[in-house]
Amino acid sequence: MYSLKEAWIKMHGHLPYEGWDGRIQCDRTDASMTFRANTTQGFMSAYTFTLVLQGWLSILYNGKELTLARNDLYIYSPGMSVTILSASENYRGLCLLVDEHLTLETDSVRDMIRVAYLPIVRVREPRICLAEEVADRLRARYEDILDYLNADIAQKEAILEHLLAIFLLEVQGVAEQSPETDKAGKRKEDVFVGFVRLLPENFIKHRDIAYYADALNITPTYLSRVVRELTRRTVMGYVNQFLVMEATFLLRTTKLSIAQISDRLHFSDQAAFSKFFYRLQGLPPKEYRKIR
Repeated sequence: MYSLKEAWIKMHGHLPYEGWDGRIQCDRTDASMTFRANTTQGFMSAYTFTLVLQGWLSILYNGKELTLARNDLYIYSPGMSVTILSASENYRGLCLLVDEHLTLETDSVRDMIRVAYLPIVRVREPRICLAEEVADRLRARYEDILDYLNADIAQKEAILEHLLAIFLLEVQGVAEQSPETDKAGKRKEDVFVGFVRLLPENFIKHRDIAYYADALNITPTYLSRVVRELTRRTVMGYVNQFLVMEATFLLRTTKLSIAQISDRLHFSDQAAFSKFFYRLQGLPPKEYRKIR
């Protein structure tokens, strides 16, 4: 999958500023700019938080069409299947992007993953509808991050990470208080968040439920039940989604042979990989590469 830096260059053709480390970026977006995200959505190893300021944005999220309007907060998590369908001419928004590996290296990793997946766990969709005063307060957090991104000061990265932690805490508080939420038990939420934290670093080598259950000190049956109850999906559904995303990414962006990709993704042989890919994508990997 694309790192945030790779995705940004693919979308915009250049870095946002000289010396950018590719960990955190915040940007103002409009109707024309937002469609650039379709080149990397689903293939970007980063979390994004988009606040709609005016107008509307229509997206296809895991096969479901969703329209985002003023004061809606849209959260994208790595590996999710998303396509931007249309936008009003007056669409304006603020978008905060955070590289996935930053979250895995910092103390705020648990907050990041919890915030990113709370809408999926509790509201079944990646949108939180904010009250006017809450949207204004969150907008101020975006503006703070923008100010420091554009500042030439010492300890810039450390300050940005602290601002990110404040942003996450604020969003988490909003998500937990949403009247639309389905109050899942804290224990079940922790299990799901722990599973999602393990997944990006292990899905290639470990495709068995037992591995993730053992890492979380629970039984495979309990893990399966929690994931299905909270998300209406299966553990293997998540693993397979990450696998097929990585496979399509490699087919689109590298010159690796089908056999090499099969080997890199730890399939027993090329035939097994092709069968897997056909089952999830509806066409053989060679044909997918030719089309793409």
